[in-house]
Amino acid sequence: MLAIGRRKRTARLYPSRSDGRELYARTVPLLTSLGLISLALGGVSGWLVLAATQKGDWFRSHGVPAPRRFLQLHIDWIMMGLVLIAVQTVAPGMPNWIRALIAFGAMVNPILFAPLVWGQQVTQNPFYRALTIVSFTSMSVGLPALAIWAV
Repeated sequence: MLAIGRRKRTARLYPSRSDGRELYARTVPLLTSLGLISLALGGVSGWLVLAATQKGDWFRSHGVPAPRRFLQLHIDWIMMGLVLIAVQTVAPGMPNWIRALIAFGAMVNPILFAPLVWGQQVTQNPFYRALTIVSFTSMSVGLPALAIWAV
């Protein structure tokens, strides 16, 4: 059972046979669900990478000075999705505080590349800087904590 705070994920019922007479409950753990979402975003964003590499001048003429950053976003979504699924697979009983740190960092880190398509100046924004520090700290604490917990 997965619980973060007081909120619990509920199981969905799916037919186990083609006639639908027997039902079984299936729950997908939080990190696995987030990992699949991240992989899906990575897969779909491949089209954006293709457009940015084939029509980079079009993006630049429409106010996107650094379309190559879409590639970083795409790769990071895929990598973080794999990390989330791997972590859930090898350590399903991890403490919720570790799960929360890893989930937050793995979902926010890739998104930090999105504003960079409009230029490096976004890194001077105090909110962007704070979010970057919190997100990187989340992963930098969560993953080593998981390793220590698992050993």
